[in-house]
Amino acid sequence: MKFKEVYKNKGILFWITGLSGSGKTSLAKKILNFVKKKYGPTIILSGDDLRKIFDYQKFDKTSRFKYALSYSKFCKLITDQNINVIFSTVSLYNQVRSWNRKNISNYIEVYIEADIKKLINNKKKHFYRKKLINIVGKNIKAQFPKRPHIKISNDFGKSINQLKNELIKKINFLK
Repeated sequence: MKFKEVYKNKGILFWITGLSGSGKTSLAKKILNFVKKKYGPTIILSGDDLRKIFDYQKFDKTSRFKYALSYSKFCKLITDQNINVIFSTVSLYNQVRSWNRKNISNYIEVYIEADIKKLINNKKKHFYRKKLINIVGKNIKAQFPKRPHIKISNDFGKSINQLKNELIKKINFLK
């Protein structure tokens, strides 16, 4: 995917998605300086950040979908002002990613693949171990990306810096 000259005055949305605990936010933080240096003004956000800001308190499938779509629209507002956004979110809905592809000029979908069993066994997130409902990948079926622009497999055998370097290399390949 090459960005066209016509989109030069639009920011880039790096939509980093995957299961909770897969390393999305950690990777987003690690690539921030690279993106700023290469592409200009950049902010970093997470689904957790926006959940707090907008006081989104429901976790059922329907609410999660509505929140994800609102995240997309919020990110579009920012990128339309020529600011890059690195956004880490679970938001594993095909319809949301499809909306992003159709409506956000400079959209890069990054999927962090991680095995749910490893996430549970490695205690990556406390709620995986509890008998909670509405957990994506456990009680709510995740719609994993079929054709992300970039896919990073995290089996937790590599350091976050190794994963960062892999992601940066793949971002450079897109340009």
